[in-house]
Amino acid sequence: MMTSIAKAHDVAYVRFRAPDLSKMHSFLLDFGMRDAEIETDRLFMRGFGASPFVHATEIADTPGFAGFGIRLPDLDALRRVAAHDGIEIHPLDAPGGGMVARLTDPDGFTVEAVAGQTPAQPVALPDRAPWNEGGAYPRRNDFRRAERGPSHVQRLGHVVLGVSNFRRSEQWYKQRFGLVTSDEIQPQPGVAIGAFMRCDRGDQPCDHHTIFLLERPAPPGYMHAAFEVADLDDLMVGHEHLKHAGHTHYWGIGRHFLGSQIFDYWRDPWGNEIEHWTDGDQLVAADGGGIGHIPELMGVQWGMPMPPLPGGEPA
Repeated sequence: MMTSIAKAHDVAYVRFRAPDLSKMHSFLLDFGMRDAEIETDRLFMRGFGASPFVHATEIADTPGFAGFGIRLPDLDALRRVAAHDGIEIHPLDAPGGGMVARLTDPDGFTVEAVAGQTPAQPVALPDRAPWNEGGAYPRRNDFRRAERGPSHVQRLGHVVLGVSNFRRSEQWYKQRFGLVTSDEIQPQPGVAIGAFMRCDRGDQPCDHHTIFLLERPAPPGYMHAAFEVADLDDLMVGHEHLKHAGHTHYWGIGRHFLGSQIFDYWRDPWGNEIEHWTDGDQLVAADGGGIGHIPELMGVQWGMPMPPLPGGEPA
């Protein structure tokens, strides 16, 4: 078994470049984020949870993915990761402060290992009534009325990357961040092309996947980032809000097999895929992992089937 240098706690944020910050800002407000910090050349957005920011955009002529952050539990863990790769640690110039070591993974993605951020004050959500279901009816004389408007993004849940060599990238991420495989994707027995990997928090439950790596025919690249919303009603009203605002829908609403979450995928103004999700699986380290196949990866338990992609590769 590989000995890891540190054990990550969660993903922290994603970074993008775009030529128009106001356009990105408008989309992210409609997506359900809140302002964290707005500068002339940088935009930081947060959710309703304690992360000081979950999405950052810097002004640039050419739009695209610029990297993502992985939160480590403390500065000692950050120092070990930085020392292993022979890189320096710097103050993180972003909401929440803290320290950062900027790593480069085997496909050239920028991975920012961060620690010591000051949490933001969580923002209160609208009151949520209990569900009447399955013979239990706790809501009496209390009418359910979902508030119209954007969803309420809680936090960043996971990042998905297309890679050129899955085993090489898997080793890189596991060695530095102690990730645990939840489901390895095998199109045929013994042949792995990807894996859903989660953080190792011991006996503390964690999302089914924090990072998903997939080796595919297309060149390495960003695939999507997924943000948890308050609940199913919140996801549904957010869908309606984004639709009526004229944003580009991609896939959903449905329920995945691997991870089980209810999902809804959109594209930002430059085509970057971004997901709302709720009700995902939670696992502890001792729960181990399994094997997933292409029908489970691409299929749904219910809802909209995956749209066809150029070349037929899975999303």
